[in-house]
Amino acid sequence: MSLIKSVATVGGFTMISRVLGFLRDILMASVLGAGPVADAFFVAFRIPNMFRRLVAEGAFSAAFIPLFARKLEAEGKDPALEFAGHALSILVGFLLIFSALFMIFMPVMMLMLAPGFAPDGSRFELAVEFTRVTFPYLIAMAIVALLGGILNAFYKFAAMAAAPILLNIILIACLLIGIGRTEADVGMLLAIGVAIAGVAQVIFLAIACKRAEIGIKLRWPAFNSDIKRLFRLMLPGALGAGVMQINILVGTIIASFLATGSISYLYYADRVYQLPLGVIGIAVGTALLPMLSRQLRSGEEETAMNSMNRAMELSMLLTLPAAAALIVIPEEITSVLFQHGEFTLEASRATAAALLAFATGLPAYVLVKILAPGFFAREDTTTPVVVGVLAMILNVVLSLILIRYLEHVGIALATSLSSWFNVVLLFLILRRRGHYTADSRLLRRFAGMIVASAIMAAGLYFAREYLANAFSGDMTERVGALISLVIGGGVLYAVSSLLTGTARLQEIKSMLKRRPNA
Repeated sequence: MSLIKSVATVGGFTMISRVLGFLRDILMASVLGAGPVADAFFVAFRIPNMFRRLVAEGAFSAAFIPLFARKLEAEGKDPALEFAGHALSILVGFLLIFSALFMIFMPVMMLMLAPGFAPDGSRFELAVEFTRVTFPYLIAMAIVALLGGILNAFYKFAAMAAAPILLNIILIACLLIGIGRTEADVGMLLAIGVAIAGVAQVIFLAIACKRAEIGIKLRWPAFNSDIKRLFRLMLPGALGAGVMQINILVGTIIASFLATGSISYLYYADRVYQLPLGVIGIAVGTALLPMLSRQLRSGEEETAMNSMNRAMELSMLLTLPAAAALIVIPEEITSVLFQHGEFTLEASRATAAALLAFATGLPAYVLVKILAPGFFAREDTTTPVVVGVLAMILNVVLSLILIRYLEHVGIALATSLSSWFNVVLLFLILRRRGHYTADSRLLRRFAGMIVASAIMAAGLYFAREYLANAFSGDMTERVGALISLVIGGGVLYAVSSLLTGTARLQEIKSMLKRRPNA
């Protein structure tokens, strides 16, 4: 399967999921606003999600997919699936124990993960209660990560990309059921919905595997050489693959000491920039890792480097204008998406400020998703962990410095700056080892992308001023004005890209037509 088709499959389903996620967050902002219950639920939702991305989708996927792909190429389907069965048994067994202990000692853990909640008794108790309900989501997502990783290794990307849609549908249903109830009741409904969504995604992926004739059986754990290799790769990968999640957790801990609503502002801003990150960065990274693993296994170093260059080109073609738009019109975006019901103008402006800061790092977040597979595909999870720890330390230091001057916005800006630091180090290390060199086509196109994005940003700035009265009107006027900006900006960027030679339709269609055997 070509990279373009793989990215389109993952990105398409991710787009549907993120749009539903926006609807969910718009409804959540209207029902819960940015108060103590919202803060408590976002912490309860973020904690198992962080462990999910660190352990299940982060360290586990980064280690498991290259090993599974190599075994699949070298030994065939049955030995690879036997290895997957042992890995699944060990992963689920460990997480059952981990989750049980975490839920028992949740008050103690909450003092470490959201220490600023302690003086506010009600917010602290709600966070503990909600997190106990949501935490089993971690186990379900570990199973989903393994099943999805196997499907991806067979170049079947649709099911894994579509699974998060179930989460958003279920949470939207919970919010609709909760209309008219107290905020605490709505928070509990959402927590229960998260747990139900985890089970639903496991069932969905299991059905997808059965239809693809991929049978995985739970086995008595056997610590053979393959499993030991998996654990050696997983341990450093827990930080290397999930540094962004650690940075977000650090932000949550620090934000818990700030004024009520700060965590909510960061959450809603995070949700907006996660749309381009998910549709572009995660989609490209998801498609790239198994492709690189197989290419390197076959000794095709030049093909692998070309894959990275084309992935970089495709992702930046879409990411740079998205980042420029988020930087120029953050207030217009947050006012349309969130400013209604319990979500006030003040909350909207605070969220917009955080969104602008996050947007400055959007290209970096995406680039990490492309550069990291260059290490993981070579079964090197140690190097990213060293870089990740350095970036994490920088993030903490910058957050503590910047919150004195910028409050919650300082946390978002620190996350962006530390992500750029992460990208620069990963790039330099790959280049020094001879594993990545930007070709002339990428450099030429990248310069054109910057020019086209700058032209679009200027157009959005002046159009925003022209539509200022519409953005001060009712919801219908604001929605119409934002749609006009989005369409106008998109057209302007497309025309600018064609004029600068940044995008050529024929070349995009022909990108990486090589089709490896599944």
